[in-house]
Amino acid sequence: MQQIKDKVQNEGVLFIQQYYLNKGVKLFKEEGNKAVMKQLDQLIQRECHVEDMTDLEKRRAQDAMMLLAEKNTGEIKGRCVYKGDGTREWLSPEDTSSLTAALEAIMITCVIDEYEGRDMMSLEISNAFIQTQMPMDARSRVMMKITGLLVDMMIQLEPRYCDYVVIENGKQVIYVRVLRAIYGMLEASMLWYKKLRGDMEKHGFIFNPYNGCIANKIVNGKQQTIQFHVDDLLSSHIDPKVNDDFCEWMNQKYVLTKPVKSKQGKTHKYLGMILDFS
Repeated sequence: MQQIKDKVQNEGVLFIQQYYLNKGVKLFKEEGNKAVMKQLDQLIQRECHVEDMTDLEKRRAQDAMMLLAEKNTGEIKGRCVYKGDGTREWLSPEDTSSLTAALEAIMITCVIDEYEGRDMMSLEISNAFIQTQMPMDARSRVMMKITGLLVDMMIQLEPRYCDYVVIENGKQVIYVRVLRAIYGMLEASMLWYKKLRGDMEKHGFIFNPYNGCIANKIVNGKQQTIQFHVDDLLSSHIDPKVNDDFCEWMNQKYVLTKPVKSKQGKTHKYLGMILDFS
């Protein structure tokens, strides 16, 4: 609460308003169009395939939504999301509930880090979900509907999609199969967690049996600890080079769109908190 109070008094507060496609394009004009096209280009690069569908897949296909917002830097950012609310009917809690780091575990781990004088590094993986491939099982294929103005923009980027336009209720629709996780999909968080955990276990980390978002590894005779919440990670080891090497490994694994953001030092912004190890 004190951090919020200080920010209000010293810096003011910025509330980011997101707009749906039609209103966002009218408001942001050319910059809005550029942001949309950039997002759609990423969608195509994610390998969204147009395929024949079963009747069940067509009924379960969910809409794509494009949201536009102005960042505090003045940049207009677009985000294409999957309208996943309708999938609750057939997805189980096991498919959609991802583990998160418990606050008590974070606090205890940070106390140990400080007591042992470890070097601290925070990391953020950019566009984590699209690093995650969807299951290739034909019975669990995920379809998405691209409609309205987005159809015209998709065709402008990739003319071959013109052959797949259908008319439903007077609107243009393109059905695509999603091969990589997209924000808004209820199962995206769990799929990403399984991928990250699997990659770390192959790299030699052993996960805590009481909290599935904390893992340890002995490097050069000393313990390295990783804790994470979705795509935000905190790494600690007595030797700063071990953290450097871990960051390099992360960049080799998760550099699909942007490098992993990292920071080493005594203070870190992590999960809305300021962690001060000085």
